[in-house]
Amino acid sequence: MERIMDHLAHERSKAQFSVEEMKIIWAGSLHAFQVSDRIARLVASDPGFRKDNRAVLSRKELFKSALRKAAYVWKRINELALSEEEASWLRFYVDELAYAYIHWGMFVPAIKGSATEEQQQKWLPLANNMQIIGTYAQTELGHGSNVRGLETTATFDQETDEFIIHSPTLTSSKWWPGGLGKVATHAVVYARLITDGQDYGVHGFLVQIRSLDDHFPLPGVTVGDIGMKFGSGAFNSIDNGFLRFNHVRIPRNQMLMKVSRVTRQGKYVESNVPKQLLYGAMVYVRQIIVADASIALSRAVCIATRYSAVRRQFGPPHEDENGKGVETQVIDYKTQQSRLFPLLASAYAFRFVGEWLKWLYTDLIQKLEANDFSTLPEAHACTAGLKSLTTSAAADGIKECWKLCGGHGYLSSSGLPELYAAFVPACTYEGDNIVLLLQVSRFLMKTISQLQTGKKPIGTTAYMAHVEHLIQCRCTVQKAEDWLNPSVILEAFEARAIRLSVACAENLTKFATPLQGFSELSPDLVEAAVAHCQLIVVSKFIEKLQQNIEGNGVKQQLETLCNIYCLNLIHKHLGDFLSTGSISPKQASLASDQLRSRYSKLRSNVIALVDAFNYTDHFLGSVLGRYDGNVYPKLYEEAWKDPLNDSIVPDGYHEYIQPLLKQQLQNARL
Repeated sequence: MERIMDHLAHERSKAQFSVEEMKIIWAGSLHAFQVSDRIARLVASDPGFRKDNRAVLSRKELFKSALRKAAYVWKRINELALSEEEASWLRFYVDELAYAYIHWGMFVPAIKGSATEEQQQKWLPLANNMQIIGTYAQTELGHGSNVRGLETTATFDQETDEFIIHSPTLTSSKWWPGGLGKVATHAVVYARLITDGQDYGVHGFLVQIRSLDDHFPLPGVTVGDIGMKFGSGAFNSIDNGFLRFNHVRIPRNQMLMKVSRVTRQGKYVESNVPKQLLYGAMVYVRQIIVADASIALSRAVCIATRYSAVRRQFGPPHEDENGKGVETQVIDYKTQQSRLFPLLASAYAFRFVGEWLKWLYTDLIQKLEANDFSTLPEAHACTAGLKSLTTSAAADGIKECWKLCGGHGYLSSSGLPELYAAFVPACTYEGDNIVLLLQVSRFLMKTISQLQTGKKPIGTTAYMAHVEHLIQCRCTVQKAEDWLNPSVILEAFEARAIRLSVACAENLTKFATPLQGFSELSPDLVEAAVAHCQLIVVSKFIEKLQQNIEGNGVKQQLETLCNIYCLNLIHKHLGDFLSTGSISPKQASLASDQLRSRYSKLRSNVIALVDAFNYTDHFLGSVLGRYDGNVYPKLYEEAWKDPLNDSIVPDGYHEYIQPLLKQQLQNARL
């Protein structure tokens, strides 16, 4: 035990930068660090938020535990008089998926974004005080990404001044909303608005689904839980549900009417508020998901990095600081570094692009409120693409960290199986990742088509204004060190992105119709979209380095991480860079040489770099990722906690094992 603890302390002593300053960089500001750190420690020290037994709970026990913690969270928020910011951090660090996750993350923002001031004054106090509990009912059994294809109807009855909410088919059943199955009293329901015989498309409606007296479903409402999901814990603590309506009536004023409404006479009227504002909510949710991707990946990387420093296997025996013969640390193997260090770099890269997306969202809302819609298409494509890119990479990265921990990573006590199960749905909710990339590719094709008209590309597509140069330029790298030049890296990524997009645009002209072209070339279009999105992340990482970064050695470590992120992408997508002529085979070889050297440069700092995430042992929820490195005794201790070890002789021994051993199975009653 002492050797392991001393070993991690020795690793931390190697750090060539200020860990405290890096913690502030990761948090975004000194204020954010101070608040999050205080709340994280408050949660970790409160036995009411214990979560180390989740893996052995049944579905009902897991769900009830989540209910208890959600109630306890609300109690502590009020007892401590926490601010909205502090309350948000508290819910985050409790790290338990429950109905509150949807109530605060989807239901309340939907009311804020789509309801009129009058409607908000009525419903927000109820929601903010948890007097009603809400969910967000959009996805249906038969339609998810294709929102326009939703089948639920909301037909206006002029005689009674009501909307009739109805599920006309089995596939129109709402399916997946969290908190719906057993808890929610109300839902923002998305349905096709029909008035005077005309279908006006999908709109939002505030619908009560359960009684506030006895919690029974209201007449005409059929609701329940959709069943167990992947993983032993993860989303199984939340009641993802199904919902069907049989001609359920609601007052007309429960249509969310910020951008459009139906009059008492049944006339559909658009308000002066631009409907584009509704896209702001979508941008908001997707930038939150990008931030979640960096957090999920960084948790996995923290676990795998610490364990890789503790675990020793093979290698020529050598003496440690105490003169004792030891095997090689797993983290010192180049194969381990080449798989792990790019994931560490990606976690930082996604964090910084997530920070930028917060700014993008604020800037977009300000423009939309001023009736300036010029940046909306670019912002929509940008957030859609980055949501897809980061969630796919994070899900794959968590799985890789699982494998990097060997067999022990498969244990629930490692924290990695549940982390993977809890995060991987992000690849499909709020837009399937491939569908989103195809949306990005359509935006790219439109941008390229407008270049000839003189329309100047903006924001993340500004590089396309230099299309002629980027098509013809040649990478200037002559030696490995040249790959450390940010402008060289940026131009290589710009050249690859524009050349893939231009090639797609040219190939689309060869088809009889655009629809046929997009269908046939969809794999190529996805690759072009990925290249564009990776360019965004690279450019934002480089921009971060150009800021005034304080702290001893912090900037140097960020530069190394940036180099690893960029050069590893070149290595992974080498076919694209070579086939487009963005770099030469010799330059690719030099990039690989430089990447290996960056791994060596990073090695002594990796433990400190994951410490900078500032995750408590409670939040990590991993025996392998413990801060003190005391892995093996804790693994042994956790094994004894399993219910199977409650008795020495297992239940079923006398019925099924003893007859077999005594060769009495033929006479045993099974």
